[in-house]
Amino acid sequence: MVSSTALAVNIQDLEFNYESDLGVHISGLNLQIAKGSRFGLFGPNGAGKTTLMSLMTGLLTATNGQITLLDNPVLKNNNSINKVFGFIPQDFSFYQELSPAENLAFFGAWAGLGKSEAKHRADELLNILGLEEVRHQQVGKFSGGMKRRVNLAIGVIHKPQIVFLDEPTVGVDVQTRHAIIDYLLKINEAGTTLVYTSHQLNEAEDLCNDVAMIDDGKIIAHGTMQGLLDEYKQADLESLFLNLTGKRYRD
Repeated sequence: MVSSTALAVNIQDLEFNYESDLGVHISGLNLQIAKGSRFGLFGPNGAGKTTLMSLMTGLLTATNGQITLLDNPVLKNNNSINKVFGFIPQDFSFYQELSPAENLAFFGAWAGLGKSEAKHRADELLNILGLEEVRHQQVGKFSGGMKRRVNLAIGVIHKPQIVFLDEPTVGVDVQTRHAIIDYLLKINEAGTTLVYTSHQLNEAEDLCNDVAMIDDGKIIAHGTMQGLLDEYKQADLESLFLNLTGKRYRD
């Protein structure tokens, strides 16, 4: 077992049940994600990816068990944990009527940054992500790719040690996808742990070095990308995905 001091995420005996029977139930789930890894969570629709991501980020509260992020427990109303991680959701998480600069100023303050620190960080991110020329324009009028980059900037403005990413490149062009992935690789090289889920399996092969497959609320495989490909004698992540989860329709 990996030492807790070397873990970004440690999930022990996790249980979760929706009040209705509409969502997937999780029972006795254990998962460890090493600090500094590029971790990918994959599974069919309805397998539990979104539920587990929501539990790790505190959007849902576990029925039982424990989740810690860098040894900090994920508890309801624990605002201090928000400084540890950033979350880039699939749905846009900004104010459409505001500009990128205004959104970053607001979310920087919400994350606890001082005014000058937030501005410096916003200037840095707008430049890196190719948004400098539109920094004062209304985000609601942007293309999908530009909105994805604003979404990313908001999620990392406070330089979190762990970044959770739910379909961060969905609906974007090739150039934007490469820009986002290149930036994620850059911050990972500097020590940031990435926890990523997507249906873009080709993209995931380039990004992730540690992989878990989830189905029916259970982790059915976990290991390094190459280790799992070798173990199951598969050529790529898509083949591995189909081998472990089957080919029946899930949506």
